[in-house]
Amino acid sequence: MKVFFRTIHLYLSLAAGVIIFCSCLTGTMLVFEKEIQQALNPQRYFVKPQDKRLPISALTAGVLKQIPKSKLATVTVYEDPERTVEVALIVPEKKDKKAAGVPKTEKHAGTHTKKDTKLKDAERSNLTAFVNPYTGQVVDQFNRRQTFLYSVEMFHRYLLGGKNSLGDWVISLSTLFFLVILITGVILWWPKTKVIMKQRLKIKWGGSGKRLTHDLHIVTGFYTSIFLIIISASGLVMTFKWANSTLFFLTNSKVVAKEDIKTPLSVYQSGVTAISPEAAIGALGSKITDAENFTIRYPKDTTSVYTFNVLKKGSVELATDTYYIDQYSGKIAGSALYTDKSLGQRIRGVIKPIHTGSIYGWPTQVLAFLITLVSLIFPVTGVMMWLNRTSKKKKKQVRGRSKVLPVEVA
Repeated sequence: MKVFFRTIHLYLSLAAGVIIFCSCLTGTMLVFEKEIQQALNPQRYFVKPQDKRLPISALTAGVLKQIPKSKLATVTVYEDPERTVEVALIVPEKKDKKAAGVPKTEKHAGTHTKKDTKLKDAERSNLTAFVNPYTGQVVDQFNRRQTFLYSVEMFHRYLLGGKNSLGDWVISLSTLFFLVILITGVILWWPKTKVIMKQRLKIKWGGSGKRLTHDLHIVTGFYTSIFLIIISASGLVMTFKWANSTLFFLTNSKVVAKEDIKTPLSVYQSGVTAISPEAAIGALGSKITDAENFTIRYPKDTTSVYTFNVLKKGSVELATDTYYIDQYSGKIAGSALYTDKSLGQRIRGVIKPIHTGSIYGWPTQVLAFLITLVSLIFPVTGVMMWLNRTSKKKKKQVRGRSKVLPVEVA
């Protein structure tokens, strides 16, 4: 069985080693993307607090006036008085969507048509205006698609090819291969005796070059394997429909597709003016005041509702509660609390933070950074071990052929 697992481990590594190396490298670069952006552009994210904040309706009106032809998508407000308000906008682009990195079709795991996806793409924001909540001034405009780290992410996810492209499939299959490589690696590592286990738990720094290469691959592989299995498995859940279904099966939960989620509607009242976002916020009361941040999506038509995604203080990233406010009566038309969801839905909701390491902030980000950084060793040391083993076999074959049996003389 060990020979069988070693064969799988070897050939999958040779097939996907380069892609795995590139994925780990780009993943390392993306762990602290938000922190890097904030450190390089502090004026974009932070302002000096003042006595009174302007109403959100005044902020959005000022943004739409300062950025012509833009359409309002969402508004994100932070509890931190030093943070700017982020207004996501939809601005017409001249660039081809494919060139801009906008996916044309859904993931191979999806069920939407190309027409539905294009409509969704048209509703996605492509520009963020950062607004001083005290003065209404737009302090900066930011299009993430034009940044270097966005290109890194597109390479990490699709090899710059976009969804459902050849690059997408290569990355997806390589991630699956990586998971199998990790599992077979643990099986191959598993020792028969306690003496061997002690040897495989520490690196012999004073050994030969071959021994050091072996230990770097085996020992660091064991210590990082559980974390890398979680990272790769979470990537598969976001990639393949069968992996997503497996998550819900293991948690004994029902799969709920986005298209099956019914959003409440406002009760249309002829001649009645829709309430302001401030009034909608007031309807939520303490649900908003206890929030770390909240995002508002405005009604699209006369029957739509205000949608609030609220992240409570101390909650895991993306573990948000959703509230729907009738745009005429100002009453709560419905809600979808994170705690009320099934176990499968709760885990699926935080799969991305698990994958990126941002789920618990700095501690898990540092851990994810170190794990993905160390994982760059494995493809290199694995190839070196394979080359050493191959050359050793060739030498044995040459020596075997050079031996000449003595001839007995009668």
